[in-house]
Amino acid sequence: MTLTHRPVLLAEAVNSVLGEMTSSEQQSITIIDGTFGRGGHSREILKHLNSQSKLIAFDKDLQAIAEAKTIQDPRFQIIHESFASMAEEVPINSIDGVLLDLGISSPQIDDPSRGFSFRGDGPLDMRMDTTRGQSAAEWLAVAEQKDIARVIKEYGEERFALQIAKAIIARREQGDSLTRTGELASLVAGVVRTREAGQDPATRTFQAIRIYINQELADLESGLSAAFQCLKPGGLLAVISFHSLEDRIVKQFMQGLSKVSVPRGLPLTENQMPKPLAELLGRIKPSQQEVHENPRARSAILRVMRKIKSTSMGASS
Repeated sequence: MTLTHRPVLLAEAVNSVLGEMTSSEQQSITIIDGTFGRGGHSREILKHLNSQSKLIAFDKDLQAIAEAKTIQDPRFQIIHESFASMAEEVPINSIDGVLLDLGISSPQIDDPSRGFSFRGDGPLDMRMDTTRGQSAAEWLAVAEQKDIARVIKEYGEERFALQIAKAIIARREQGDSLTRTGELASLVAGVVRTREAGQDPATRTFQAIRIYINQELADLESGLSAAFQCLKPGGLLAVISFHSLEDRIVKQFMQGLSKVSVPRGLPLTENQMPKPLAELLGRIKPSQQEVHENPRARSAILRVMRKIKSTSMGASS
């Protein structure tokens, strides 16, 4: 089975992370693609880099790493780690641009053996890196009801979270733990009686468990701070998010760096006023044509900012 992935906001993301830096310029630049996926953004970025420049990519997924190793280009390097660790892999204040394309890729969703989707039956795994951590099935086999309910409510924004958690525990107490995606989807469908038109009852639950198993929001918070550390002054950070939990973190992070807080009434001249650490450059959504051609793009939001000055802030926020 051949699984393909169409990058969302491809031209917009690449243009945003490169800015005015093109292959026609003589300077050497270094770009990070923090979420290689199946390499759509990386391959496009490489088209715009000159021979002295470099692209460093990160990914936790072994299938993504295997795909990255097919790129035979001396300017390209792949690292099998989360983008949250980039400050441990590259020097601080050394990178010209960082791109993060959050969430999961189409091949991960479409491959039943990965356990990410309720659309096809497969092992209830959900790990992006199958060499580390608990699978979704292993976690659901031991987690307490209150923890399952909290995860589904907080990360899935599911109003039936408690009822779903109770059903999971009741099944487990009967000696029948969930091991397949089809089993979990069926259980959720039996509990969630109402849902938005066109949305499967299991959508929010699968999203929530996947986010928890892969610690996606914690990685995002750490990764944004790491990316900002790694950027040179003038460097660009471009982030594509696909749901409100991710976008809220990205938005608040960027807005926080673009503002300064001064005690009210403090007598400062204009030259004495502290300067923000970053400048917001915009928010971009897919065109109607892109959404028509690729429905998975419909919820995507690209946010871009420029680092103004160096900082010694920690690797995690």
